[in-house]
Amino acid sequence: MGLLRDSDVEEIRTRLAEMVSPVKLVHFTQELNLEHGRQTQELLEELSAISDKLSLEKYNYLLDQEKAAEYGVDKVPATVIRNGKDYGIRFFGLPAGYEFSAILDAILAVSKEDSGLQPESRAKLAELKEPVHLEVFSTPT
Repeated sequence: MGLLRDSDVEEIRTRLAEMVSPVKLVHFTQELNLEHGRQTQELLEELSAISDKLSLEKYNYLLDQEKAAEYGVDKVPATVIRNGKDYGIRFFGLPAGYEFSAILDAILAVSKEDSGLQPESRAKLAELKEPVHLEVFSTPT
């Protein structure tokens, strides 16, 4: 038995049917001394099996340091959501609860190559003169 219930799989399949182009989940983990590492990998394996437009590429953080550096990953478990372009979207830790919904939203946004932002927001962001590093933190409740 996996982490996702059959009813959840069907709902996720319906959401992922909105995907336009393929998306790759690039996952970094390690085997030893990592809380939620195995669960996160199992969840991503189950998720990527739901849609043929979703693939999973796995790396060992300790053994694949060059790849981790390429993606700017400095902690694990880490999941990069990308298509032909890396948008800088990173999830750290187990994407459970609210974070699972957020990872689905990110997959769809990357697949559609559309952030969903209103034109006014896009115009304000276009005025930025320097790159912005934005992090959102959440804790399970």
